Amino acid sequence: MAETVVILGASEKPARYAYKAMQSLTSHGHQVLLVNPFKAKIEDQHCHDSVSSITEQIDTITLYVNPKRFQDHIDDVIASAPKRVIMNPGTEDDDAEKRLQEEGIEVLRACTLVMLATNQY
Repeated sequence: MAETVVILGASEKPARYAYKAMQSLTSHGHQVLLVNPFKAKIEDQHCHDSVSSITEQIDTITLYVNPKRFQDHIDDVIASAPKRVIMNPGTEDDDAEKRLQEEGIEVLRACTLVMLATNQY
């Protein structure tokens, strides 16, 4: 089933996993919204400067930012009330995970790319 997915930490660099996730999520039919406060566009797609500027209902937020940088975004993520947050390798944080779960948000420590490739998304 297609979802609205936010990539927090979107990248324009093809070698980056965030970029690969954008490509893979799109090819799997998901609506992909990008968040990167330092970019206006990636691949002709608008970049939001924060999760709070997204008006669509979000199903999943997939993280591609380090845990320290995520602390700047966690309140916006909680306020957006996604169904789940995927902490990709390198983004895991026990305190953030606990806080998200306390707000009723499912947290997966997983790789978005692997989940898509193995039909576990």
